[in-house]
Amino acid sequence: MIELSTLRRIAAGTVVAGAAVTVWATAVERNLFTLRQYDMPVLPAGSAPVRVLHISDLHMAPWQHRKQDWVRSLASLRPDLVINTGDSLGHSRGLQGVEYALAPLAGTPGVFVHGSNDYFAPQFKNPLRYIIGPSKVPHAPARLDTAAMERFFTDRLGWQNLNNTAVGLELNGTRLELLGVDDPHRHLDRLDTLAGKVDELRAGGADSDADGVVVGEYDGGVSHGATVTVGVSHAPYQRVLNSFLTYGATAIFAGHTHGGQVCLPGYGAMVTNCDLPRDQASGLSLWRHGLSAAYLHVSAGIGTSIYAPVRLACRPEAALVTLTPAAR
Repeated sequence: MIELSTLRRIAAGTVVAGAAVTVWATAVERNLFTLRQYDMPVLPAGSAPVRVLHISDLHMAPWQHRKQDWVRSLASLRPDLVINTGDSLGHSRGLQGVEYALAPLAGTPGVFVHGSNDYFAPQFKNPLRYIIGPSKVPHAPARLDTAAMERFFTDRLGWQNLNNTAVGLELNGTRLELLGVDDPHRHLDRLDTLAGKVDELRAGGADSDADGVVVGEYDGGVSHGATVTVGVSHAPYQRVLNSFLTYGATAIFAGHTHGGQVCLPGYGAMVTNCDLPRDQASGLSLWRHGLSAAYLHVSAGIGTSIYAPVRLACRPEAALVTLTPAAR
């Protein structure tokens, strides 16, 4: 029989260990910003590589200067393309921090889609509700100035709005067609109308601008080489991933999951906050649908909600994903 003094020591040790983990997760790990690097072999043979900076889930608040400075430093990577998979805002004044953080990327080709936190301010939620299943829509959330954020992205950075549409870019001699949806977590994705946008893009008939950008369609009379189809979504719900594959995507970028945000040793992410399998909560994997497959990169994200400032075994991250020629 265990003595009372032993039980007390065990209880005290448990409390100390729990406190240490809490301090690490809330004060240390959530600020250990990390750059991941991956190769995604999807380009035609002989193509020049295309370096994609994938950022997601900034959840920016105006006082988060360490995060803002780290994001600013990513411009030194000199990517060929920036893909922002949403949830950039995390506060009613979050756009201030977003503008400061992303300003050095002005002029770099980019595309963006929205997450729910780009529309609505965060609210306190019971974290246990998150663990038992996808989070629910809160009651009467405050609206954010989404239009002002969009103007910053399009007018000052020169990025393309990819919410429920398709755009074309030519980068390093490779023609990319990028298909995007608005936030699937709030059912704002319009897969029914995206099909028409893809058809318009592939039908051609519009002249590209000086940067080789064509919105909604390609110049059908000019040969730009082989085309690579890329899907972009905030939340990687299976219905969206499957639709991207149906449209011929061989590369998909998404965020939303926070990599699980709290992961357990030997188990990984506890949840993905959508119907994506846990073992694909972050990083590079293959997504299969029918006879088709595409590389899927899910970002664990750079921030967290201001009401859940914690990360455990899941560092905040951005990724440099280099599109490379596929092996023969």
